[in-house]
Amino acid sequence: MVLKSRWQIDIPQVSLPTFIFESPTAELPTTPHFISAKEPDKHFLSIADYRLYAQRFASGLLRSGLQQGDRVLLFSGNTLFFPSVVQGVIMAGGVFTGANPTYVARELAYQLKDSGARYLICAEGSLDTGIAAAKEAGLTADQVFVFDDGVATFEGRKVEKKSDLGTLRHWTALLDTEENGRRYAWPDLRTEEELDQVIALNYSSGTTGVAKGVMITHKNYVSNCMQQIFIAEQHPEYEARKKTQRGLCFLPMYHAMAQAVFTVNYAVVRSPTYIMPKFDFLEMLQYIQKYRITDLTLVPPVVVAMAKHPATKKFDLSSVLNVGSGAAPLGREACEQLEALWPDGRVNVKQGWGMTEVTCAATTFSPAIRSDSFSVGELLPNVEAKIVLDDEGKVEAPQGERGEVWIRAPNRMKGYWKKPEATKETITPDGWLRTGDVAYVDEHQHFFIVDRKKELIKVKGLQVAPAELEALLLDHPDVQDAAVIGVTVDGEEYPRAYIVPQSQDKATPQAANGIKSWLAERVSKAKRLEGGVHFIDAIPKNPSGKILRKELREKAARENNKSKL
Repeated sequence: MVLKSRWQIDIPQVSLPTFIFESPTAELPTTPHFISAKEPDKHFLSIADYRLYAQRFASGLLRSGLQQGDRVLLFSGNTLFFPSVVQGVIMAGGVFTGANPTYVARELAYQLKDSGARYLICAEGSLDTGIAAAKEAGLTADQVFVFDDGVATFEGRKVEKKSDLGTLRHWTALLDTEENGRRYAWPDLRTEEELDQVIALNYSSGTTGVAKGVMITHKNYVSNCMQQIFIAEQHPEYEARKKTQRGLCFLPMYHAMAQAVFTVNYAVVRSPTYIMPKFDFLEMLQYIQKYRITDLTLVPPVVVAMAKHPATKKFDLSSVLNVGSGAAPLGREACEQLEALWPDGRVNVKQGWGMTEVTCAATTFSPAIRSDSFSVGELLPNVEAKIVLDDEGKVEAPQGERGEVWIRAPNRMKGYWKKPEATKETITPDGWLRTGDVAYVDEHQHFFIVDRKKELIKVKGLQVAPAELEALLLDHPDVQDAAVIGVTVDGEEYPRAYIVPQSQDKATPQAANGIKSWLAERVSKAKRLEGGVHFIDAIPKNPSGKILRKELREKAARENNKSKL
């Protein structure tokens, strides 16, 4: 049976810039909106500033020769000007793509070449990587620009860099004058064909394989942001809370989640956002206390850290009203531990689920419903789904039975950039997106994501979900973090846990056996850690919190080879 959202809403037929700013000349708030968490009194931008810098950037890009559909790659951590670069590229008719700021030159060069980026805007602190990647991708000096942390731009300084490529100009060289910026009007797009134009390439490994450019359109973005705002509006005190809502952005803006939440949604509802250049746990806690942050958008590693780190209780977090988590699986136990920081029960950690291929999100919890499980909630408005047991999608799972989630919605991507075969493998002729995520649905149509289809461990023919075991392990008092993969022992696959202990004195063979025995008491035989328990300093994860299981599998292979010597 096809599952449909209980809500159907009208999606505005407008471009993304129009959705955020209403028009090129509409009167906008001039109060601080994007605010430096480090220097809030000196460095901030209003919504009006956000639009003006985007207009100046769009006009400057067009004067520099940018053509319709040209790609611009931003390689940087968060700054107050990051959102204006995103919207400026889109206003100019270009395609924005952001790269992970932790990339090495080889990875950045791949994205430059795959996207065919015309310009690279590179963080000042990452110029060595950017220059090496630009050389490999065949870019010249006039295509590479220096992006500062915001301070130089606010002070009117132009940061330039002499390099093997030549002199690299400051990104403000692409800004048109303030007068020309105010006069710039982005195209007024209204038709289905116009709103189906690609405006962003957010890179993802997809359901399988190497990183691919996920083509996101105006319609995708406006739909998904409208869907999420509609859900937030269901809170009975929404209007009152909106007046005092404050967000804290430490999630990377190159990623789909932070893009949607902070560069679009918070701007649309005009809620001030404090910006951190990157995540720092103690600084995050300090800023929550200092700025009386009301809403926290988290990923699982941050939830776990807040729940388990003793420093958390040293800060005043009484301003927090809403906590949401997404981007990766999270067990209910960690949520309950975090909720305990607010003894009055006001905070209920709500999970959502999505992927880059659906712009950001596909399910979430209505604020009127309390979450008491590891469910990721129900379908967003205008979304339909089915749980299938076969690759053709003809056999649908009964309620409560696990299968692959297929999604059909207006926020579903257009496809993969220049990869028609991958697109064909992922999107069916009738519009269904094969997500690769395994889930089941309960009687309330709440979704429970149990794992990735390709990451399931097969133990004597039985499927074992690593995420289930990880959630259990995080409930162990000596476990700070955990990841589970499948390893082969005597020709059979078994689960192996990599554990970050709460303290190094817990990283002993006796402790490993204790954890193994502890889990064995809580799971069926197939799920026991017969592949062993290994201690590790940190679980490898990407910036959104997803476990990099490939790295752990490679580590396991090295360990296996070493044991044979």
